[in-house]
Order: sequence, then structure tokens, then C-alpha cells
Amino acid sequence: MSDQVETLWFIANILGAVVVVAVAALLTILVILVNVINKRVALIKATLIAAQANTSHTKLIDETAVGVDAVLAEGLEHHLFLGRVLEKVRS
Repeated sequence: MSDQVETLWFIANILGAVVVVAVAALLTILVILVNVINKRVALIKATLIAAQANTSHTKLIDETAVGVDAVLAEGLEHHLFLGRVLEKVRS
């Protein structure tokens, strides 16, 4: 083989090694990023499950509102009654 052919082979081998190292580095970065994304997706899933648990009893809001209105109405009746009675006692 001539010196020129040997030089071309040497350059091709070096370029091949550089490509292999670059591909390995990029694949490593890809694997790391996929693991980070996977962990964050799991965290988001856990957060959504917690949110679902926190809002699972929202159907009781209407029932509670009706109860609060009833308590307030009863309190108003007591207030009005006591107001009338106390005015008679003061007179």
C-alpha cells in the first residue's frame, strides 16, 4: 500500500471512531433524558391521583349547601323570635 492509501485509511479510522463516540454520547444523553421524563411523568401521575382523591367528594357540596341554608334559616327565625320577645320584655 502506498503512503497516500495508508493516510486515507488512518483518517477514515479516526473519523469512524469519532462518529462512534459521538453516537454513544448522543444515545447516553437520550437515555438520561428519557429517564428524567419518565420520573416526571410518574410525579405528574401521582399528583393527578391526589387531585382526584381531593375532589372525589365534590358531589357533597350541593347537599352541604342545602344544609347550611337550612341552618341559616333556622337561625334567622330564632333571631326574629328573640327580637320580638325581648322587645316585649323591655316594654
